[in-house]
Amino acid sequence: MILDQLSAADAYESLHPFFPKAFAYLRAFDPKTADGKYELIGQELVAIVQRYQTAAAADKLWEAHQVYGDIQVVYQGLEYCGHADQRSLTVTKPYITEKDVEKYAAPSTPTALLTLGRGNFAIFHPQDGHQPGVQIGSPADILKVVIKFRLKV
Repeated sequence: MILDQLSAADAYESLHPFFPKAFAYLRAFDPKTADGKYELIGQELVAIVQRYQTAAAADKLWEAHQVYGDIQVVYQGLEYCGHADQRSLTVTKPYITEKDVEKYAAPSTPTALLTLGRGNFAIFHPQDGHQPGVQIGSPADILKVVIKFRLKV
């Protein structure tokens, strides 16, 4: 897992061949963009624009992926995102190939609690169990872009 400021993203562009294009999209993102999926490099690199309301941690499932990694950027609002080693989590919904997701119960061991807000990003890989969309205090309206990048090119 990586957590940093979008203004420092150029330091990470060499970590994956799709990162330069992904971060260019994120830097130029227009908040008026409609919700939906946008292919940046076919299905290899996809931007998902989403608007939603945060919820209590008890109402948000943990997840991890196998084929794609995530770059998550919040453009409006503020949310917590739990983070834990995927191997420490208990499966509640087995891996669904078509959606590249496996769901987990809340961990019983301590985890990291990331704050995602305007100006920063988080990168998650398969070992990174994560719980996005958790409210800070009360529910908040969120505008987020999740970049899905194929791990193996």
